[in-house]
Amino acid sequence: MTTPTTEQVIVIGASTGGIEALQVLVAGLPADFATPICVVWHISPHAPGVLHQILRRAGNLPAFKVESALPLNAPGIYVAPPDFHLMVDKGMARVTRGPRENRFRPAIDPLFRSAAYSYGPGAIGVVLSGNLDDGTSGLWAIKDQGGIAIAQDPAEAMFPSMPRSAIQNVAVDHIVPIAELPQLLVALTARSIEGSPSQAPSRGLETEVRIANGHDAREVGVLKLGQPSTYTCPECHGVLLEVKDSGVPRFRCHTGHAYSVESLAAALFEGINDNIWSVVRALDEGGSLLEELARHLEEHDEDQRAAILVERAREAKQRADHLRRFVARGPGDE
Repeated sequence: MTTPTTEQVIVIGASTGGIEALQVLVAGLPADFATPICVVWHISPHAPGVLHQILRRAGNLPAFKVESALPLNAPGIYVAPPDFHLMVDKGMARVTRGPRENRFRPAIDPLFRSAAYSYGPGAIGVVLSGNLDDGTSGLWAIKDQGGIAIAQDPAEAMFPSMPRSAIQNVAVDHIVPIAELPQLLVALTARSIEGSPSQAPSRGLETEVRIANGHDAREVGVLKLGQPSTYTCPECHGVLLEVKDSGVPRFRCHTGHAYSVESLAAALFEGINDNIWSVVRALDEGGSLLEELARHLEEHDEDQRAAILVERAREAKQRADHLRRFVARGPGDE
């Protein structure tokens, strides 16, 4: 029989390589595990959303895809569906279509911040395998509100960037191999949090939770989160505010899109690559058009003019090939 649990919640963030880690974790938890678990795994908006089925088969805990507001019961695993943020209130899980963070929806940071805001010292955050650094800012919020911060040991993570970023930027309480995480969570949730030090959530944390919940970013105070930077949002092209709380440096636009330093850099370079490919396409199409026009001129015995167009077509092809090789190079290639 399931029972509502309101004192503690476990929030877990994973990306590339995270499915395997989550399966090991779930397999190691007892069937009567008495604290609800909420999971965000980076997933395409068009994916079928079967993570809850995978986790249900991996262990002995019931798992649910949150598609509307659900009471947080234990034992139970609550999973974010594709293209929705997963958020928690005290005793409840819900989904929203707030702005993307770190280029993802669902993103890890909104879930972690909502747990920090609603549960304070009762929040336990876990960052598993993944690229870049989603989860670091949210884990910092959990720690700041008196909760417990955990990172998978980067040495064994399939993709170590996310847990490594968390360790470098947050005073994490535990760094563990995934096989030891079930036992650690059992021990942590067996302890009472009564009397644990806590503090009132900051106005900035409240603002960011409200933005993720779908409120108008300007109306809830996004402009008070930081000062305008020299960068623009890769998604909506608005000015990015540089958020300078005592956590990691990050950015948020007036619409609410949020970026860590690494995710902003990745988005900017992805945009540069997209623009270069657009130029390559234009050069290829322009070269083909010039060749066609040259053939038309040759048919009318205008060989001199045709030769000029052929030369221009050759130059366009050379430029396209040069850009194609440039954009296809891997990091560190000369």
